[in-house]
Amino acid sequence: MSGRSGTVPGRGGKVRAARLTDLSALGELSRLAQAEDTGARSLGLPLAGPPIGVFTLFRLPLGAFRPNDLLYVHELDGHVGGLLRVERDSARDEWTIVELDAVGVADAGDIRYRMVQSCLRHGAKRGATRFHVACADADGNVELFMQAGFMRYGDELVCFRPSSLPFPEPFTEDAAGALGIRPVGATDAVALFRLYNAVTPAPVARLEMNRIADWERHGSGSLMPRSSLTPILRFADVDSFAQEAPEGSADPTQIQGFVQVGVAKEDQPHYLRILVRPGIDATPLIRFGLGVIGTRAEKRDHGHDHGVICPIRTYESPVEHRLEEEGFTNVATVTLLMKET
Repeated sequence: MSGRSGTVPGRGGKVRAARLTDLSALGELSRLAQAEDTGARSLGLPLAGPPIGVFTLFRLPLGAFRPNDLLYVHELDGHVGGLLRVERDSARDEWTIVELDAVGVADAGDIRYRMVQSCLRHGAKRGATRFHVACADADGNVELFMQAGFMRYGDELVCFRPSSLPFPEPFTEDAAGALGIRPVGATDAVALFRLYNAVTPAPVARLEMNRIADWERHGSGSLMPRSSLTPILRFADVDSFAQEAPEGSADPTQIQGFVQVGVAKEDQPHYLRILVRPGIDATPLIRFGLGVIGTRAEKRDHGHDHGVICPIRTYESPVEHRLEEEGFTNVATVTLLMKET
């Protein structure tokens, strides 16, 4: 959980790797950082409390840790007042900061900055080539990361569909086939890579550096495409589907659209991610994805349902209107930042 890293002493405490004995304090710190009027600061992702519900997407259940996760804490006089959590993608040598919390109105900014700097130093020593973070543009988040050398390269809208709305009926196999919708396979990697590049502005594509090999890993650990909410997919059963070009198209091998669904296994929303080529109606894929989620969630019957959450890049804005027609509303805007070593 903690890896091998020393402490980083300095004014007002030290930054060090977390220990098992810290977990109780870290859980409380994470809870406080998501509550209002506590003087705490966090990444603000993607809103705790209404309208989504009183829960935290980036919480710390003990069973959720993976061997390549890292936790850093800030300690002063035996008290833990700061937490930074990192998820590492070993296949791409990339680190993603998914939680950055600190308590204390006067010192929270300094504590968080020192933890980020410590993370960057340790990451560079371990061969990390890129660091990612997504955060709300509040509490000095964006300024903090830009001061640490991160570059702001985009924004995402977080759209939410409440559990009070019924799911559409699932598509029959014939209905899905008539629309060209089918499960994604490893042989779709090239076509999905081309779809991503058709949807994504060239400067963003160059920064994210998605490769065909990343799409080949679909279904075996890859969670492409990246979004601000990708970390919650470790608490979900994930499946992806593609929409093929219709017969008679100029390029019959072309994939026109992509939908990724994550059916929640924990106390969190279900996940939906849509990519469609310019000019393609996203409605069939949205309704198909919602139908899949509804059917699988009903079978699971785990006693809680927090609706469906869907991130959309701002350059994918036509999809937002189709989501609105299916009951989604925009509940947050998230800033995407990255630092290369």
